[in-house]
Amino acid sequence: MARVESTMLTLGTHAPDFALPDPSGKIWSLDAVAGQHGTLVAFLCNHCPFVAHIAVPFGQAAARWIDSGVSVIGINSNDTDTHPEDGPEKMVEFATEWNWTFPYVSDPTQSVAHAYRAACTPDFFLFDSGRRLVYRGRFDAATPGNDEPVTGAELDSAVTALLRGAPLDPEQRPSIGCNIKWKPGNEPSWSG
Repeated sequence: MARVESTMLTLGTHAPDFALPDPSGKIWSLDAVAGQHGTLVAFLCNHCPFVAHIAVPFGQAAARWIDSGVSVIGINSNDTDTHPEDGPEKMVEFATEWNWTFPYVSDPTQSVAHAYRAACTPDFFLFDSGRRLVYRGRFDAATPGNDEPVTGAELDSAVTALLRGAPLDPEQRPSIGCNIKWKPGNEPSWSG
């Protein structure tokens, strides 16, 4: 497990389009999932201890945000040849266990992870209704073993500000997690 930080994509970046399959084969596009008030794109996976550490509270927060008009989609970009535990069957199992009600899709070519400059799991990208990036970074300060409580306070504060039309705090901290498991020869120049 390589511990890396998110790349902190430039605020104001327009959300890259995507069309990705969920484990049943249904294709989810950005147009299909974009929320009335905004969209949260979360790079996640099944086996990462950083994801597992926040998985249940994140699922609870995501359900609240969805009810408020901010859509959520989870994207798993890991190489399933080298990490079969991140395959579609396990995606269903873990999403059910963690009570994730948002679409959880695969990025088999890793092109979407490249487009978003996603580096780790978890890695969060919040876009406003115009699909401009307003927040990127971490859920909160909690990581496995650091004894910080899992509150989701930083991402929740960003979503709350977005919903209120209030300015977002420009002091945003990178997410820390497992590196995305890139396919051989597909590693981006900026990956850890």
